[in-house]
Amino acid sequence: MERELETVVARYRALGIDQQIDYEKFYLYSLVTHSTAIEGSTITELENQIMFDQGIGLKGKSIEEQNMNLDLKRAYEKSIEFARTHAPITIDMLKTLSAMVMKNTGKEYRTALGDFSSMNGDLRLLNVTAGIGGKSYMNYNKVPAKLSALCEALNEGRKDYAHKNMEQLYELSFDAHYNLVTIHPWADGNGRMARLLMNQLQFEFGLIPTKILQEDKEEYIKALVATREKKDMGIFRRFMLGTMVKNLRNEIEAYCKSVGEER
Repeated sequence: MERELETVVARYRALGIDQQIDYEKFYLYSLVTHSTAIEGSTITELENQIMFDQGIGLKGKSIEEQNMNLDLKRAYEKSIEFARTHAPITIDMLKTLSAMVMKNTGKEYRTALGDFSSMNGDLRLLNVTAGIGGKSYMNYNKVPAKLSALCEALNEGRKDYAHKNMEQLYELSFDAHYNLVTIHPWADGNGRMARLLMNQLQFEFGLIPTKILQEDKEEYIKALVATREKKDMGIFRRFMLGTMVKNLRNEIEAYCKSVGEER
């Protein structure tokens, strides 16, 4: 898989796909669109372009959907700033980004242990189920220490990233995604935050950021669950690498068709 990934990335860059005018902007819009689609948004990439660039509300789309996409775009822009400055990854940084992700769709929670708000990026003070038939996520009182340990491990792994190969860097970002969503620090927005953190690391490492498409949602969730149940990171890594290769091949094919070139 490593050789296949390197081959397809080399082809992608040789074609100059990532050198097109406004490539970074539209790739960002695509990341936002697909991440919110995993959470149920029906807004397309074209509709997001209209909303983001023209400031026009979308007919037939709920305010919640539109706010979800607008908030995630702003969070990604801040995340990319952190990536470009190689800012240390801290709990405060993650809470800041989470607050941006949930700014207009978050909720206030009242518990016996106190009140907290997902709109403010507050860590959860309640336990969360992993869904029907699934185990619950870790107890809320373990979250701060686990999140601190994750930040420490990521900062350690980032120190010598220039000496790691492409597959190792992608795996570092995939592991960050898996570990953050497994800790499940917030009451809402954990999936979007896990994908954002993964992409932030990829931006920092100079990689092509990974997108999870709506059509792959079922396999994506199954890979997360299987990895957790079997305690085998290889499951999630293989799924993510395979998805990355597939999506890049599809983008190469679409680009070649658009310019009338052979693949």
